[in-house]
Amino acid sequence: MTTPPPQPGTGNENGTAADRALRRATSGGQRRSQASPRQPRLSGARSDARDPKLLADAVDALLTEQGWTTANAVAQLTTRWREVVGADLAAHVTPESFTEGRLVLRAESTAWATQVRLLLPQLRMVIDREVGRGVVLDISVVGPQAPSWVAGPRRVAGRGPRDTYG
Repeated sequence: MTTPPPQPGTGNENGTAADRALRRATSGGQRRSQASPRQPRLSGARSDARDPKLLADAVDALLTEQGWTTANAVAQLTTRWREVVGADLAAHVTPESFTEGRLVLRAESTAWATQVRLLLPQLRMVIDREVGRGVVLDISVVGPQAPSWVAGPRRVAGRGPRDTYG
């Protein structure tokens, strides 16, 4: 049901506010121009690059993008050393450095250094499982460091002390 347009000369050409509202309501609203069709709007159900990500996923993407995955894996190994190798071994052997695929472990005594060298095949399997195969290429075990008397203000020529350290 549509209302006929106002007839000229009836005094209702401009119409009252009620007449204009009635015409808008019954005519279906304002007409859209047919010249520029609108693009369909996505409801947001599809994901794109602008969507928020979980923090862990964002950090993983950053590590991969920057090439820090190996450094991150080794850092996790050193911080979780006690959990990875066990409390007994971790109490006597600590990771000292990691350079170009070479992990250096420092033992508190020569006896522990020898013990760890004997356990290297099992230790390598545990480390490969933790950080990934091929990250740690070589494992080197060193004993305790003795103090050095080679240089200093009170150095005396000679052989130095003859004690065993470790």
